[in-house]
Amino acid sequence: MKKAILGTKLGMTQIFDADGKVIPVTVVAAGPCVVVQKKTTDNDGYEAVQVGYGEVKEKSLNKPQKGQFAKADVANKKYLREFRLDDCSALNVGDEIKADIFEAGEKIDVTGISKGKGFAGPMKRWGLHRGPMSHGSGYHRGSGSMGACSNPGRVMKGKKLPGHMGVVRVTVQNLEVVKVDAEQNLILVKGAVPGNKGGLVTLRNSVKA
Repeated sequence: MKKAILGTKLGMTQIFDADGKVIPVTVVAAGPCVVVQKKTTDNDGYEAVQVGYGEVKEKSLNKPQKGQFAKADVANKKYLREFRLDDCSALNVGDEIKADIFEAGEKIDVTGISKGKGFAGPMKRWGLHRGPMSHGSGYHRGSGSMGACSNPGRVMKGKKLPGHMGVVRVTVQNLEVVKVDAEQNLILVKGAVPGNKGGLVTLRNSVKA
């Protein structure tokens, strides 16, 4: 069954399993998310649910957003996302999706916006090899050859060059749910997930499990 939830990355810690082994985990405050709108095949051509997550001040919303939340008779939310689930008919507008939809041992994919690294050179940004570091070398950490001379006479698209690094949508696949705290809506995910502390993350069933 397909299922998904929005959450906030709180940070990393470590816990111990039954054998006393240390497990590095990322703590995610998952939900509660509220169903704001349902997409149907008759009206929209596909089935999906639109969920809202996060507190927001009313002054931060524009008029169409306020109208959408008022129509659904739900509190204003900071984020809106759509999920295509196996059985959207089981959810109605106003229903809540909480962390207990996942269980310990499940495999999930986590999507978030990666940390910003600022302007980075090609070695850090793309993992290129360096040149000789001896005094005679005139090339150390550059991008290398820009291409041929007269033909085609330009830098080809896709050339790995220095530039802005990070702040892109990243998905880490096949992470394991170590523990679910339904009372506090916390999900402990094994390993690291993309983004800064306090950043929005999306948890879904793993597509490769």
